[in-house]
Amino acid sequence: MSSVNDSKFTHALFLLTGMPGQEDIHLWFSAPFCLIYAVSIAGNSVITLIIKIDQTLHEPMYIFLSVLAITDIGISVATMPTILGIFLFNSREISLDACFAQLFFIHSLQCIESAVLLLMAFDRLIAICNPLRYASILTLPRTAILGLVCVLRGMASMLPLPFLLKRFQYCQSNVLSHSYCLHQEVMKLACADIRVNSVYGLAVTILTVGLDSLLILLSYVMILRTVLSVASRMESLKALNTCISHLCAVLLFYTPEIGLSLVHRFGNDSSHLLQILLGYVSLLIPPLMNPIIYSIKSKQLRARIIRVFIK
Repeated sequence: MSSVNDSKFTHALFLLTGMPGQEDIHLWFSAPFCLIYAVSIAGNSVITLIIKIDQTLHEPMYIFLSVLAITDIGISVATMPTILGIFLFNSREISLDACFAQLFFIHSLQCIESAVLLLMAFDRLIAICNPLRYASILTLPRTAILGLVCVLRGMASMLPLPFLLKRFQYCQSNVLSHSYCLHQEVMKLACADIRVNSVYGLAVTILTVGLDSLLILLSYVMILRTVLSVASRMESLKALNTCISHLCAVLLFYTPEIGLSLVHRFGNDSSHLLQILLGYVSLLIPPLMNPIIYSIKSKQLRARIIRVFIK
């Protein structure tokens, strides 16, 4: 459906983009994306199941990890069907309501993942800086409440987005630059003043992902200060080793997310292909790599996984 000049006409559908200029080999792209989808769902499902059935893993660190795994499953389910639909069947059309629902779930789940990573940093901070009070501070009921707050914050902060977008008419163009819907992309297609959407989107990003990343950085500054004050080098390395998997998850999530946000808001002259690749990396790589990282670095979790599959 092409764009029109009549401002009274509203497009009923959006068109999603795969790899622009590479339509002839879209089918070849589907193979690695199918593999990423399968590994992400399987890996995170296994971690969630293991933590659920093994009573010895009912600790704050593993409970937060299970919430992270469920969130990663949600992100994969929210994005991959439309991506594979484009690459496998050239199914590019998506209704406005379906698009608004998809962007709500994508942004909500990313906000939840950011909050969970913050809680995991908080868990490491207490375990290293105040180990004697760890069990009394992070009790299971308190851990459950913190997890629930993460979910509610993510959903509540992103709930206005579909309603802010639904009030617009989309008469300029109906072609989105990604294989899925994002708020910052959809609002640019509106034939109306989008300042409210832009300000709200930026404010929410700063107050959620931006604040979370700042607090995570502060947590690791305090952890590093505590570790460096320990006389024994062996104990310092042992303490830092418990943070490696979390640090990898943080870098996987925040690096492409911050890069994509900067490109969307300030990189008007940046390559369109760069935006698409950053979008794929920010949404698809963390769900793929997180279960692998935690399975490798956590001896206790790895042992439980091996024991279950052997049985």
